[in-house]
Amino acid sequence: MPIFGRWRAERQLQERAERFVSVLNAPPDGTDVAWLAAVATRGDTDHAAWELRYARRALGLVSAQRDALDDRTGAIVAHTMAAAFERDRNIGRDRLELAHRQFNARLSAYRDAVGARVSGATPARLGRTLLAFAGGSFREVDANVTRAGDLLAGYLQAANDSLREIFGTATLPEHVPPSAIERH
Repeated sequence: MPIFGRWRAERQLQERAERFVSVLNAPPDGTDVAWLAAVATRGDTDHAAWELRYARRALGLVSAQRDALDDRTGAIVAHTMAAAFERDRNIGRDRLELAHRQFNARLSAYRDAVGARVSGATPARLGRTLLAFAGGSFREVDANVTRAGDLLAGYLQAANDSLREIFGTATLPEHVPPSAIERH
């Protein structure tokens, strides 16, 4: 590919990553923040909002790394998300390193919750993870774990939908079954 064509393709990928990250950076719904504050953070709405922001971003990155058509997508989204942290007005400059560490801890936990090959539904694992970070009760799958799990399963679905909308979907001719595609 000529250098200009390669540059243009990389620029388009970067622009898509920026659109995707802007979707992931949407603020959480106030009702969800109030609910999480009531059941887990002892009324601390700032903590509750941060946990929901971290969760949406982490699940979006997991989606990009796991479900994107292009192997480069996960890396470019991670890089773009890191740059977005630098510009996030909700993070004090003196708290940026802490925010990165907290996000990385949650990213690892949510990645494990989504990818676990153990018994138990993914929404329940997601709900337990959210409540554990928020300081709530998570040992039993109760109404709060269920609600948290449903909320985060919705975040993951929305991230997948946005990923497909922004980066595209795989398409095959109608007469070609997926099993007929050559594996590399």
